[in-house]
Amino acid sequence: MKKLCEIMDTNIDVLVSGIKINSKKVVPGDVFVCTDMGTLDRHDFIDDAISKGAVAVVVKKDVGEKIVPIIKVDNPNDVLPVMCSKFYDEPEKKLTMIGVTGTDGKTSVSTMVQTLLGSDKCGYIGTNGYSCSKFNKDTNNTTPDSDKLYGYLSEFVDAGCTYTSMEVCSEALMRGRVKNISYDISILTNITSEHLNIHGSLENYINDKCKLFSQTKENGYCILNKDDEHFDRALKASKGHVLTYGADADNDLYFKDVKLLPGKNIFTIVYKNQEYLIDSPMAGYFNIYNLSAAILTLFALGYSFDDFSENIKKLHVSGRLELINKGQDFYVMVDYAHTPNGITKLLEYVKLLPIKRSIVVIGQAGERDPYKRKDVGKIVSDNSDLAIFTYEDPRSEDPRDIINQMIEKIDKHNYEIIIDRSEAIKRAINVARPGDMVMILGKGNETYQKLKDRTIYFNDIEEASKWLEERLKKDS
Repeated sequence: MKKLCEIMDTNIDVLVSGIKINSKKVVPGDVFVCTDMGTLDRHDFIDDAISKGAVAVVVKKDVGEKIVPIIKVDNPNDVLPVMCSKFYDEPEKKLTMIGVTGTDGKTSVSTMVQTLLGSDKCGYIGTNGYSCSKFNKDTNNTTPDSDKLYGYLSEFVDAGCTYTSMEVCSEALMRGRVKNISYDISILTNITSEHLNIHGSLENYINDKCKLFSQTKENGYCILNKDDEHFDRALKASKGHVLTYGADADNDLYFKDVKLLPGKNIFTIVYKNQEYLIDSPMAGYFNIYNLSAAILTLFALGYSFDDFSENIKKLHVSGRLELINKGQDFYVMVDYAHTPNGITKLLEYVKLLPIKRSIVVIGQAGERDPYKRKDVGKIVSDNSDLAIFTYEDPRSEDPRDIINQMIEKIDKHNYEIIIDRSEAIKRAINVARPGDMVMILGKGNETYQKLKDRTIYFNDIEEASKWLEERLKKDS
């Protein structure tokens, strides 16, 4: 516990046992901070927070007198991370902070960095939760709100970690969730059009992404994908020493002699005129970029190739190119790909494999980027033998409306519509023939579906495994 005056600029010395921005999560002793969430005004929940035991409230606007102290500030979003950092004894300053941003590849790169460093040394925060060698826990956001984030960092410190490798999403940068963190290393994977419903325009989206590079320490490193079309924008924003990676020899680290094989990549990287042969279990051309970024990060941290080369064999990112094998004579893959760029790159990779037909199960999220739905639908139809369109976190939208937008530009008759995602996965597995590839895209290893009136437990890997086992029983 700390006094309020110890974690923010006030003379109020009430004891605080926690910091919350969600009134539903408030417990006695918490201070409630009314952050701006765009569509949600947390000032409307002050009375609820007080009724649950909040001992103080931080606000932006006048709310009248309450039975607990009210502290008015210019911007609660700016104050929150400072409060949280002080409450948890500034854990971000006790860790080497590595931030990864980009439209696609954040989870893969940040997980690869953790694996190469070792989970006993490095914590991970992102889409797949937060973890180190001592625990693996779920999170609600790719980049958690500050009231949770600094608690996670504190847990890493307590677990003996000295590094944190974390995904930094554009919304977190826009909302200021990580504004108080100076990163030792920041990494750019790529930037393509995404989340325009939140940012309003591609220009705003790029600007928000590039905030990460302006938050890098001057003696730190910005590790940039020189092959990305928005590289120059990231370069201009970069404060640390810039290191680049890509396919051409004018990069600090480049790759060559690429062999794409089912379930693995073999290629050579060149760094400081030294060549290193890479045999990686992370397949797909895009994962050559991802692993190059991770390896360049280890070099920037002062490690030699021999220090981490054995850990390359251990690389695995849950829900990314996840092959499910129950002894069937066809392939089943679960992958998180949900953006036009991510889906295109994945389907391009699959075309190189020695398979017969490709069957894709996919939907698009409700209340998210409606402009891209018709593009995703056409990409899948054009690049697969059978597309099965289904729901994916429809939220308040009718999944039928979402699917109708997805099929708007399709000019082939190679698709089916099955609203229920479990039934869609079952259908794909049951129509698969020997040598086919079934791909279940969009959710990866996520464990939920957000429906109109509730959130339910749902996991694509478990569903695929269940229907595979049922088919095998029938076939035996």
